[in-house]
Amino acid sequence: MKKVIAPVLLIAAVAVSACQPLSPQDRSNLGLLGGAGAGLLLADAFNANPQWTILATVAGAAVGTQVARNTQTGQCAISNGDGTYRVAPCR
Repeated sequence: MKKVIAPVLLIAAVAVSACQPLSPQDRSNLGLLGGAGAGLLLADAFNANPQWTILATVAGAAVGTQVARNTQTGQCAISNGDGTYRVAPCR
């Protein structure tokens, strides 16, 4: 069941985004759903136990929301090459 729900949610989120322009709140929600789905699929791919699956799903949701916020503000994290990053406008 778990293997079916995540791809369906991801496909539905992408389909909704293609139909209409998204508000900032919608972008955050789409990032949240996409990140959570990616975290769930990754945990499932590694045959994680239920606790790690929950953690990966929550972490994916957090990362997905943050990525959505960064695209909303037009700023990107750029690697300095030494393991650190700086924030600058996207090119």
